[in-house]
Amino acid sequence: MNGSGEMTLAFELEALKALASPGEVFDDARRWSRYVGVISDKPTYVVTNFTRKNRIRQDFFSGPKGRAESLASVREQFDTDRHVFVGTADEDRDLADEEDWEYLPVEQAAEAAEWTLAAEVEDDDRAVEEDQRDDWP
Repeated sequence: MNGSGEMTLAFELEALKALASPGEVFDDARRWSRYVGVISDKPTYVVTNFTRKNRIRQDFFSGPKGRAESLASVREQFDTDRHVFVGTADEDRDLADEEDWEYLPVEQAAEAAEWTLAAEVEDDDRAVEEDQRDDWP
């Protein structure tokens, strides 16, 4: 990720939920993306509640539109060299292909950007709990 700011980055809501610190991820992504937002089929209030809770200021969100219409609209409105969609499922990859976006699985994005996945934190927490249980008499 080159820091040029010539990229529009869209996160599927489920991809954001898979990250340990979605707000920090958004802040980090702003350093190398011109526009960052959320795409989801969920009702607007679900996305708004999640972004508010995580202190995420998005440049765009899908609103009442479907994901395909949202990606098409964002691509049309935000003219950057690259449009990258971060998702979690094969359907997300197919959608990105259909709408002429680059697709990046959240695990690969997290590895490249050094973001922590929520599952990694949960696994660490479970390991600590298991260690603590071993200390019981």
